[in-house]
Amino acid sequence: MTNSKHTPNPALDEITLSTEKIFDGKVIKLQVDTVQLPNGETSKREIIRHNGAVAVLAIHNDKMIVVEQFRQPLGRTQVEIPAGKLEIGEDPKDAIARELKEETGYEAKELKLLFSFYTSPGFADELIHLYLADELIEGEAKLDEDEFLEMSTITLEQAYEQIANQQISDAKTIMAVQAWQLIKLGGKLGQ
Repeated sequence: MTNSKHTPNPALDEITLSTEKIFDGKVIKLQVDTVQLPNGETSKREIIRHNGAVAVLAIHNDKMIVVEQFRQPLGRTQVEIPAGKLEIGEDPKDAIARELKEETGYEAKELKLLFSFYTSPGFADELIHLYLADELIEGEAKLDEDEFLEMSTITLEQAYEQIANQQISDAKTIMAVQAWQLIKLGGKLGQ
């Protein structure tokens, strides 16, 4: 994603001298780049390539729709907003409409992009597009065959309690809760 307001600083640029592809998986690719630093020295950069993802702050009857699912890297379940990975070339708005329907059964009359953010730019290029779902229509969830989750709704106060006790501990959900609070306070978000 290009931000027209950002002015690059060429004095900090690193020049890629070589790239070694280490792993090419279904979700990520791993590479090691050899770079020339601004001072002329060289260094290695381990980089995870990811197609990107979408997530949705879906509010229904003044409650946020969340899903609880097991996260293997953490070894436990976690409460998160509905989300999913982008397929190559897929429009993020189409992807989040699909993920919302699959995971929760809900469809939104309107999906508004709140903002997009990089999850860990020090070693990954994953970009998540966070949407706000408005005017929800209830339906039936259609989970992927390898997806097991439980959907529920929580108030803003419950969301903060779950952040405090680490039931919610992922960045996209915490950012969505913060965005929800700003919206409730009359703040303007989105594009």
